[in-house]
Amino acid sequence: MTREDAWQLLCEYTKGESLRKHALAVETAVRAYAKKFGEDEEKWSVTALLHDFDYEMFPDPVDPDGHPYKGNSILKEKGYPDDIRRAIMSHADYTGVTRDSLLEKTLYACDELCGFITAVSYVRPSRSVKEVEVKSVRKKMKDKAFAAKVNRDDITRGAVELLIDLDEHIGFVIKALQDNSDALGL
Repeated sequence: MTREDAWQLLCEYTKGESLRKHALAVETAVRAYAKKFGEDEEKWSVTALLHDFDYEMFPDPVDPDGHPYKGNSILKEKGYPDDIRRAIMSHADYTGVTRDSLLEKTLYACDELCGFITAVSYVRPSRSVKEVEVKSVRKKMKDKAFAAKVNRDDITRGAVELLIDLDEHIGFVIKALQDNSDALGL
């Protein structure tokens, strides 16, 4: 269970560049939180990379063989530990898997926010995350037409579950993405 193994698995199931970039962005934010919290950075990195690896091939959440159920089965067959698989299951509210561990809460808190920050970076004049600020993210969150598929309640709930102020959480994730912007293509 290495980061390289996770990357290979992600690439096997996810051919689209945008979903791969999303996985890398979430990995960046989750890894930064692992470092902040003194947790296992490699495990948290692997979990974040794989959280949506099955989505492109099995996108239907209503189907018991859809995302993330199918991914959970694949990871179980490959011997991934229960805590990683549980965190991935818990990032989707519709699975009914509660978020109890710090890893589960962090993955959930970073998932939608990373997508939203990426969208905000694309409308900046430089199209770079380096220009994104907390206030610009908060302003765009109020615009329901902007990145309409991103659930703002999930972003807010993620910060609440982490027991972190929303602005602090947004700022932390922005900084993590900025620090890795070249690798992320942001």
